Amino acid sequence: MDLSKLVMNSFKYPFRNIKKLPILCLLFVFIAIIPIGLIANNNYVTAIGVIAFFLFILTVPGYFLSMVKLGSNQSSMLPSFNLVNNIYDSIRVLFLRIVYMIVPTTLLLIALFVFGPATRNLINNLRIIEFLATVGFVFVMILIVYFIFEFLLFFAKARLAYFNSLSEALNIKKVIRDIKNIGIVNIIKWLIVMAILLNAITFISSFVMSIPYVGFLIYGCIVIPIIESIANYSLGLLYSNIAKNY
Repeated sequence: MDLSKLVMNSFKYPFRNIKKLPILCLLFVFIAIIPIGLIANNNYVTAIGVIAFFLFILTVPGYFLSMVKLGSNQSSMLPSFNLVNNIYDSIRVLFLRIVYMIVPTTLLLIALFVFGPATRNLINNLRIIEFLATVGFVFVMILIVYFIFEFLLFFAKARLAYFNSLSEALNIKKVIRDIKNIGIVNIIKWLIVMAILLNAITFISSFVMSIPYVGFLIYGCIVIPIIESIANYSLGLLYSNIAKNY
């Protein structure tokens, strides 16, 4: 895996089809309508914003899934907007997340049920050190399980995009096999490099927020969609290293 080439192609991706980029940015305008309505104290605009926000939820995840698919096929095109397909894919992505979060959520509920009364007694008896140790242990345990399944979900999403099949994405054994085939070391290096670069871009571009009135619009409707495009396409490119074996 050529990491430098993967990262470079990912960052070039949103700008290779500059004519289609406004379509992506326009989708993010939906989430800006609510704050505009609140700032203007206009209930009608706020109501429109709420509707637009739900439309955003129903279309954007599916649109980004298309980017993962294109990346996994090493295509540099931006996906065309298709309302029906995007909504269908968004629902599948949401369902995938719900399924993969069952275990972390169940563990959290069990922990609250088992450790809740005990921690309440500890705090009531002013046994602060034992209380902090118990809460810290439970928190770390749940956090570890959450990150494990979030990590699996990451590549389940790539599998969903490539195979266009929920059953393939829900097959945890195959998802784990994909992770092994890509290589844990390669994945860690990719995550570190992408995290550093994307966070650097986020930090630098966040200064546009200081521009009066339009700063948050520029950041929310241009910067964020570009960053999300880079991240999703990069996941697809990473998966393309093993997709050719299928």
